[in-house]
Amino acid sequence: MKATRDWVWNGCGLGSPGGAWRCAMLPFGLCVLLLTGGGCSARKYALNRMGDALAGSGTTFASDNDPQLIRDAAPFSLKLMESVLSEVPRHSGLLLATSSGFTQYAYAFVHEEADELEPDDFAGAMVLRKRAAALYLRAKDYGLRGLSVRFPGFESALHADPVQAVQAARRKDVPLLYWTAAAWGSAISLSKDQPARVAEVPAVEAMIDRCLELDEAYDQGVIHSFLISYEMSRQGAPGIPEDRARAHFERALELSGGMQAAPLVAFAEAVCVQKQDVKEFDALLERALAIDPDQAPEVRLVNLVMQRRARWLVSRREELFLISDLELK
Repeated sequence: MKATRDWVWNGCGLGSPGGAWRCAMLPFGLCVLLLTGGGCSARKYALNRMGDALAGSGTTFASDNDPQLIRDAAPFSLKLMESVLSEVPRHSGLLLATSSGFTQYAYAFVHEEADELEPDDFAGAMVLRKRAAALYLRAKDYGLRGLSVRFPGFESALHADPVQAVQAARRKDVPLLYWTAAAWGSAISLSKDQPARVAEVPAVEAMIDRCLELDEAYDQGVIHSFLISYEMSRQGAPGIPEDRARAHFERALELSGGMQAAPLVAFAEAVCVQKQDVKEFDALLERALAIDPDQAPEVRLVNLVMQRRARWLVSRREELFLISDLELK
């Protein structure tokens, strides 16, 4: 299987409506209840309110213009989510938020750093990739917990018959299905030397395909963006991989209104490099870098992160393409 990070972020909105990178200002009364203990019922109520706040309200990180600030702030938010989940382990919204949050953090701030570090420090890059894989698996586990709350026995059913297991899901389950698949697929992409992990691919495929069936427009086309890269390594699918990837690329652009860099970066990296099409590679990355992040504030942060990826790919152009010096100019 092709190791690709693009399954996660190419198209997904960091801190998107289905995401979790939020910083909630909790009501003072709730904090007092939690700190003083209170009655059992009151404390549980307060914890559930805190879970609701963390999962679905407050100021999102998505519109921030400083990725480094978010990198520094996100761990506290994620650990707070985990702490609350230890008290209310079946809180569906918080399980979704924690799954998506760990997935996005691992992708943007651990996996990306590993890729950029590799040319100068291979051993250091491997350490970071191991950490990223562990974070992805943590995210996957939270996602499966959330799905098991919704569908008791889901995880066992998924391992037994993935396609049949996901048929129970409905449109409202798409966010949890998507983030679980994204986290799991990313962990697999870093575990090609582990046959047991690679054998889990059918579960990822079943979840992402069910997402596409239920709500192809979810989060401005994130599912299509995921599939741009995935189709290039999917086994046993009909047709030509490039054609399938291009169809998802075009649909992702349409659903995002052309305001997201992620589909452009995904196609350039996953398809153009494999096909050795340097002209389209250059054109797509130029388009990605030309996007003004301020024109789509709801996805400003993801655009900044993906433009960083685009610039890194441009810097590796001579390594990625077997072309003459004249063509490289």
